[in-house]
Amino acid sequence: MKQYLLLFVLLLTGYFGFTQESTSVKGTVINTSTAKSLENVNIVNLSQVKGTSTNSKGEFEINAQPNDTLHFSYLGFKSIKVKVTNDWIKFGESQIELTELALALEEVVVNQLKLTGYLKVDIAQVPITSNYRYSISGLPTTGYEGGQSKPGAVSKVLGAIFNPADFLYKAFGKKPNELRKLKKMRQDDDIRNQLAERFDREMLTVLLNIPRVDLDLIVSECNYSADFIRTANDLQILDAISECYEEYKVLSRSRRSGRL
Repeated sequence: MKQYLLLFVLLLTGYFGFTQESTSVKGTVINTSTAKSLENVNIVNLSQVKGTSTNSKGEFEINAQPNDTLHFSYLGFKSIKVKVTNDWIKFGESQIELTELALALEEVVVNQLKLTGYLKVDIAQVPITSNYRYSISGLPTTGYEGGQSKPGAVSKVLGAIFNPADFLYKAFGKKPNELRKLKKMRQDDDIRNQLAERFDREMLTVLLNIPRVDLDLIVSECNYSADFIRTANDLQILDAISECYEEYKVLSRSRRSGRL
């Protein structure tokens, strides 16, 4: 009798476990002022690090559990966070409203180059982007970015590499969940596609739970130039941080092995 009871409990536990894993929520995202549906709204489950987008009708479905937090963001609209409730899961779809922002366009000054016809003079007028990168044999990387092409650029790279990047541990050392999120973010195609089209760093700061200033500082300390930080999309920033941390772990293991 006890064996049958134990088997029943195990089956029941497995059933509820399976049901919990496959839970999802559905909904529609609309513009608050016009009540029209919004297409391609970025939606990320911050708790599970999974992403999706709304279709042409503003509809979406995403894996979620009770108390998970969903982050909704759309260009020109105020981003919001929504908590997943048992009622939402149980009773079906929900309507999410986004409020439009008043955007002020900044003045852009374009300096036109005046060519003289003399190659040496004209070349001197062209600004040089300082995105130089150096790769080091033995490291699985596309290379480090050393900054401007100056005699100290390579020294800066080597100095940073062979001195442990303590700032990474200061930023994430007490937050192991954030490091796990980095890996999940890189593995989720929906999130990667969303980040590839964004330049505002909002989703990264929300997912990693760090301020924008600290995010830029981390990338800078990884020896990426100001030009890269200014022009890179959010996916490139994510890959830069992840790559920097993975290289740090490789070098840290090598240094420990050398001391043994």
